[in-house]
Amino acid sequence: MSVTRRGVVKGGAAGALSIALAGSLDGIFQTSAGADTGEAYGYGPLMPDPKGVLDLPKGFRYKQLSVEGDPISDGVVVPGHHDGMATFPGSRHGRTRLVRNHEQGTNGTRAVAPAELTYDPAVNGGTTTLEVDSRGDLLSQYVSLAGTAVNCAGGRTPWGTWLTCEETEGVKGETKSHGWVFEVDPQGRRTEPVPLTGLGRFAHEAVAVDPHTLTAYLTEDAHGPFGLFYRFRPRAHRGGYHAYLRGGQLEAMNVRGVPDLSLVTEPGTRLRVEWLDVPDPSAEQTSVRKQFDTITRSQKLEGAWWGHGKAYFVASFADSGDGSARDHAGQVWTYDPRRNEIELQLIFKPGGRFDGPDNITVSPYGGGVILAEDGDGEQYLVGTTREDKPFAMARNALNGSEFTGVTFSPDGRILFANRQSDPGVTFAITGPWHRLRG
Repeated sequence: MSVTRRGVVKGGAAGALSIALAGSLDGIFQTSAGADTGEAYGYGPLMPDPKGVLDLPKGFRYKQLSVEGDPISDGVVVPGHHDGMATFPGSRHGRTRLVRNHEQGTNGTRAVAPAELTYDPAVNGGTTTLEVDSRGDLLSQYVSLAGTAVNCAGGRTPWGTWLTCEETEGVKGETKSHGWVFEVDPQGRRTEPVPLTGLGRFAHEAVAVDPHTLTAYLTEDAHGPFGLFYRFRPRAHRGGYHAYLRGGQLEAMNVRGVPDLSLVTEPGTRLRVEWLDVPDPSAEQTSVRKQFDTITRSQKLEGAWWGHGKAYFVASFADSGDGSARDHAGQVWTYDPRRNEIELQLIFKPGGRFDGPDNITVSPYGGGVILAEDGDGEQYLVGTTREDKPFAMARNALNGSEFTGVTFSPDGRILFANRQSDPGVTFAITGPWHRLRG
């Protein structure tokens, strides 16, 4: 294990290993005394939306697309609980296709699709594929996968498909098990409701795929015990639809001496990792995360995205009252496969303006990220600068529903994001992206 900036000390009632915090982060990550107002960095202060829907900085605009309950075709409507998304080239130049998850189990506005696109008719989750033009106007939409459960986030593959993740391992369908990853072809030609069993059966959250090695990095949002960070090394040497069906090796990340990622509190801390084989990826008898006596865990592992040669992944929060080693209101990590190290990029302190980061995407403007909040109180899209300084990119002015599915169009002109519920809706946001300050 290698640690930068500060050493590692042992202490605490249980003698747990901890990583010391050097200096104060109040000026960046806590909003008391007027800090972190969103005005000094990013695109300036948010302007109140006269419609009371979405506050954005000056010069930015939004359109609402694909609202929950909107009609699609004969008797079929847009499903509910909009969640993770990614974008792909559309059918013509200038068009964009989005594949969007619907985080539903046996409740919510049902995803309805033909039998050949339905995995288990007992559950209501799935995906919807949308096509929009260069102005962000909706051209078409259809349910592209149905009969899956609690489709939370997922990930884009280098070969241009969407991996949709079931964030459950306990839903009992009519004939099918759940807790899998499925692959959706955004062009609508090849999608089959077949689980990619090699990626394991657990409460999947998100996937980030290395375009050079095709290795997939996966997050698990679970408790009792907390979830793990995984990688899947495929047998396939070339990408392509259902390449992962050829199998591979599923492994769990461990940092020796660090049983809980919440112990890391200093941005810039780098830790060398090791990868342990998962004995039973299908969890026939024992949940995958329970198959290890000694392993590095984290509460609320959530979004993941590939960018700048690294896998970004998020821990939404840690609460010592729930069993975490320390409290925080969100962490953003990167894993560098060349160094075989993870690095803490951002940490949000309890009581600050921003909390509960969830979905993540890497911005094409300035090297920062955009985070979708699922926190307490007001809900924001949170951007970061080149120096990892956070700022408010958008605010849900309508209600307390979380943001999800944040992702840029392939040309970087449009930022798409969802309000998850009440009702679920997809936003297309445009503006002067190049004017990032800080």
